[in-house]
This record gives sequence, C-alpha cells and structure tokens, in this order.
Amino acid sequence: MGEVTGFMKYDRELPRRRSVPVRLRDWKEVYEPFPDERLETQAARCMDCGIPFCHTGCPLGNLIPEWNDLVYREDWHEAMERLHATNNFPEFTGRLCPAPCEAACVLGINEEPVAIKQVEVSIVDHGWEHGTIVPVMPTTLTGKRVAVVGSGPAGLAAAQQLTRAGHAVTVYERADRVGGLLRYGIPEFKMEKRVLDRRLEQMRAEGTEFQVNVNVGVNLPVAVLQRDSDATVLAGGATAWRDLPIPGRELRGIYQAMEFLPPANRVQEGDLTEHPFSATGKHVVIIGGGDTGADCLGTVHRHGCASVHQFEILPRPPESRPDANPWPTWPLIYRTASAHEEGGERVFAVNTECFLGDDAGNVRALRAHEVEQKVVDGRMVFEKIEDSDFELPCDIALLAMGFVGPQRDGLLEQLGVELTDRGNVARDERWATNVDGVFVCGDMGRGQSLIVWAIAEGRSCAAAVDEWLMGTTDLPAPISPDAAPMAVR
Repeated sequence: MGEVTGFMKYDRELPRRRSVPVRLRDWKEVYEPFPDERLETQAARCMDCGIPFCHTGCPLGNLIPEWNDLVYREDWHEAMERLHATNNFPEFTGRLCPAPCEAACVLGINEEPVAIKQVEVSIVDHGWEHGTIVPVMPTTLTGKRVAVVGSGPAGLAAAQQLTRAGHAVTVYERADRVGGLLRYGIPEFKMEKRVLDRRLEQMRAEGTEFQVNVNVGVNLPVAVLQRDSDATVLAGGATAWRDLPIPGRELRGIYQAMEFLPPANRVQEGDLTEHPFSATGKHVVIIGGGDTGADCLGTVHRHGCASVHQFEILPRPPESRPDANPWPTWPLIYRTASAHEEGGERVFAVNTECFLGDDAGNVRALRAHEVEQKVVDGRMVFEKIEDSDFELPCDIALLAMGFVGPQRDGLLEQLGVELTDRGNVARDERWATNVDGVFVCGDMGRGQSLIVWAIAEGRSCAAAVDEWLMGTTDLPAPISPDAAPMAVR
C-alpha cells in the first residue's frame, strides 16, 4: 500500500452534509464538495490487510485496495480504469449502495472502516469532470440482436456489456424516460438525474438503443419481441408492492411509496408544476422504516409537511454490534439517513391497526399499538402489548413496506416463464429461464435487493447471453444466480 501506517495516522472523514435549513430549500444532493487531497488521505487508510474481506462484501468483486492505492498516489485515471473493470456504474453505487464492503473492511474490526464508498464515487466523478470517461466501442459486430426488458441498473448493466461485446441491443422501458427506479424511485436529493443522463448518453454513443413508452406484453406483443431478437433479457425488477389490507385502506390519502415518489421526480424534470398530492401542510405517516421510507421522508420534508412519523414494526436496533452479529457480517445497528436528520419522529415496534376517515372519505387518523417481537415455533411473530393503543392524526399515509416480486400479468404470462415458490422468475445456473433464449437478472429473478446486486447480476447475465449466442465469451461474470448475500438482508 502507498502509506503502510495510514490507517493508524488518519481518522475516517466523510463530506459534510449541507445544513438542514439550506438543503430543504432545494432538491440538490445533500453533500458538500470533498477536496481531492482529503480523499487521498482517506484512501491512505486502506491497510495492507493480506486478505481483503471488502471483496467478499461486494458482489461485484470491486478491486478496492487497488484503486485506494492508486488514489493515494494521485493516479486518478488508472484508479478509474480499475473501478470500471468491475462496475459499469460506480456513480450509482457510490451514491446509493449501503456499502457492505465497508462492513467487511478489516480495519472495521476495531476502528472506523475505510471510506470505500466515498473513494468510489469520487473516482468516477473525477473522471466525468475531467472528460476521461468516453464511449467504449465494440471492436467487432456479431449481427446478433438482444432485447433487454427494463432499464433499471440490472438492465442497463446487461445492455452495456452486451453492446460492448458487439451485439445490437435494444432496451425497452415502459415509462417515458429510461432509468427505472433510478429515474422515478430515487429522489433527486439522493442522486441528481444528471448523473444518470450522462451515463445514458455514453451508452447511446456506444450503440445501445432505447425505446420508451413500450410495455412489453401490453403495447408490444411478446411474440413480436421474440421474433425480432435472438435473445431476450428480463430485467423488469420486482415492482409488485406489498400492501396493507387493514380497515380503512380504501380511504383517500393513502398511497404506495411508488405512487408518491415518481411525481416528485416529475416535478424536477419539469413535467409537472406541482405534486398532485403534495404533503405541504399535511400530517404524514410513513409505514415502513427502510430506505424507501427514508426517501418518502426526505420528500415530504421538502414539501413542507406539518408533521411526519415513520413507523417500523421491528424494535429499534442497537447503537453498536451485538455479540451475535460479529464482523464481517452486515451490522444490524441503528442508522441515520440524511432524511432522518431533517426532522420527523421514528417510531419502532409499532403496528398499524386501522385507518380512520372523515365524512368525505379522506383519511384523518390512524390507530396503532406497540408490539413485542417473539419467536414462536421457529418463526417470528409480533404480539400486541396490552394497553398500548394510540391514535395519530394523518392526512397522508405512505406505504413503504417493500415489494413481493415481479408483475406477472402481461410480459411474464405471455412468455410462459416458470416462477419460483417466492414468485420470482425461475432461472438455471446460466441465468436462463425455461423459455429458450430468454434470460433473467436483477430483482425480477432475485427478489427485492440492493443496487450492487442488480449490477452484478446484469454483468453476469450478459456473459451468459453472450456465450449462448456465440459459443464462448470474454465478458466477466462476478456472481452465479444462486449467490446469496453474505451480510446485507
């Protein structure tokens, strides 16, 4: 390593977040700039650990010690080359991934881990700023045509790899813009869409074709798609959301997170002048304590809500690792996102019992109670704590409870692909479905997961498709379809 004792000399440092009153007045990313020289110091903390467990934490197999050392030596271009060798979109993962690599960092055994995620995003942003990220053109054209259905991170990764292998790739997206959840699910304050757009321009220059407003199985028959393609990659994600079937669910003012977040992004795109069901001046309750709930939280803060509570049925996690959760597993600890800093109340170990409405059919409150988590007959249950009932004013309720699998009607039904017991698209060890020439990657096959797994699956699926078309492949395949996350659940 460049500075062998750097991990002993320097403390972990990250960019400061802009002050809450300032950032709530806009939708820009929350972090302040981080000077190169301070980042180089952070890269110097990467120790000569012998066995880089950060690799096991990263599904992409990112060459983390290598590009840390290169940043320390101020060789930014070579660091970018090493970063792109394993990750098509480090500007996405560097902003959105929860960084299981940092949880597995050897330094993290008894110190703060290396700021891997910050080094990653700084490398790629440095490349864009200095014009060194350019289209990578295929050296030969194969004459083979591949259809990729879905333009989220898995679909984009598969498409870019297959285009660079020389195939004619068309990506089909049912929305009006490319990007999937990156476009309409991730709020602007977490990733400005210019970051997505510049990468899409690179892909277009490389030869990838994008078609929007195309819902395969609805306004484009599956038979036509298969007729015009030599292979098909399903990368449509797990878009069937989990609902909350309790009394009062039919009241107006109760929305799924993915009904609420896209209009906020459309306002930033200029499609809408205002959100159709804005939280301005409203009492908001978000049901779901994960990342999507935090995205809703930051959004309603920027709307200027009157109050906001975020419910989580699980108990409040501990501040530090419990003994049963040792390194290098993912630490199940209490975390604070930027949205949590901005206000609101987080409520743990609580279950929503019913919604209450007014005479006009609008939600006005909800009734809930506290719960105790127990294991009964080997499975987790939540028992009501007696005399813990309470009511909370609620003008808008946002359901952010995750997703249960891919949408089945249309594309999947017409294709006739088999599903797993969990409702995901079944695949074999070569990413292939039971339908000849049809492959699947990302959340559609894995189930709801992290962006880093989506990109890794897209890359591996592309290698399998290339091999199926050509008999051999030089594309890398970082994971297999049955790979299980080491840490993050």
